[in-house]
Amino acid sequence: MGTLIFRWFLSRKVRQAVDMCRQARKLIKAQRDVLSASAIDTVMAAIAELKQTIMDGQEKAALEAPMAKLEKSANENLKSYPSAVWRENVEVLLVTGAVVLALRTFFFQPMAIPSGSAQPTLWGITSENLKERPGREIPRGLKRIIESCWLGIHYYHIVARADGELTRIEPPKLVFPFVKKQTIWVGNEPYSIWFPPENLDDDRHASLHTGQFFRQGEDIIRLKVTSGDHLFVDRLTYNFRHPRRGEIIVFESTGIPGIIQNTHYIKRLIALSGEKVRISNDRHVYINGQRLDASTPGFENVYGFNPKEPARADHYSGHVNNETGRKAFQANHLYPSDLAGLFLDGDAEFTVRPDHYLAFGDNTMNSNDGRNWGDFPREKVIGKAWFVFWPITERFGWGFR
Repeated sequence: MGTLIFRWFLSRKVRQAVDMCRQARKLIKAQRDVLSASAIDTVMAAIAELKQTIMDGQEKAALEAPMAKLEKSANENLKSYPSAVWRENVEVLLVTGAVVLALRTFFFQPMAIPSGSAQPTLWGITSENLKERPGREIPRGLKRIIESCWLGIHYYHIVARADGELTRIEPPKLVFPFVKKQTIWVGNEPYSIWFPPENLDDDRHASLHTGQFFRQGEDIIRLKVTSGDHLFVDRLTYNFRHPRRGEIIVFESTGIPGIIQNTHYIKRLIALSGEKVRISNDRHVYINGQRLDASTPGFENVYGFNPKEPARADHYSGHVNNETGRKAFQANHLYPSDLAGLFLDGDAEFTVRPDHYLAFGDNTMNSNDGRNWGDFPREKVIGKAWFVFWPITERFGWGFR
């Protein structure tokens, strides 16, 4: 057997002969119910002869005759398949699809970060209305293509062709697989937006509202949108151990009250089953009376903030309870808002239920998380954040924590 393997690596003819035997046996197995016994015996005899010649270690020229005999026997006795090339290509596609699905189900699942609750660790989709910054130029040509492919930055620029009022904003429509188009109407003029961003009428995006009037040559839309981080979720590790405090976990939302259903959330794991949790006014979490700080694994950045500065959105600011959060909003000249309905002040304590987890977002001033809707069953966890594969920023790879 060792000699045969050695010859298989060194000789192309031996590899062809071995593959011919394998393919003939595969066809016999597939067609056995429609072949006569004599046809099967004839082909099997030719296979045995060629196999024996291979095992005898004869010269390459000696393989020619039994290979030709097997080919002739197969052509005369086996059934031919119509559109054989198409069948083979379809088989390859199905096998490839099965492999991809298996990898996605059991090993690594791709995920896009849609919101900003994990910022600045992982960034969601962000936008900038360039109409408010008239000096900002929109790149053209190769630079624009590179920014789109490499950094995930997309620009939307529509100029009014005539005076008119914005009368209608149609919802996005799928015109081809994975291709969306949205149409807006200014006067009687339609304007098409391909691959439109969400919520064009949102004040944080293009700020479009029906009734707006535009002059000819005026910008209707001048928007910069940066894609959220796309990462692979490690679905394998938690089959062998439980999640650890400080890890960024991904869990499904179905059945968890108070949050959007039938999607996935990504948060940092704060507390485990049975633990008592408190968020002090110093913006640190206490677990069973023990303070988490920058020396706690997984919280090096979260608690690396300057305690003299008020908590800010999109910055590492620890974790705020409701009282501290409202004060931080006021300090930043923003309207006070409720962030932590279960942690009203520094004395409020929450006990994680058995077989449940409690998770918070790193963007403590802009995150709907366990401070509001509490804990969730640990069987909802599907994996941990593993590898950012796009866009190519400082967070690419394992550049996040």
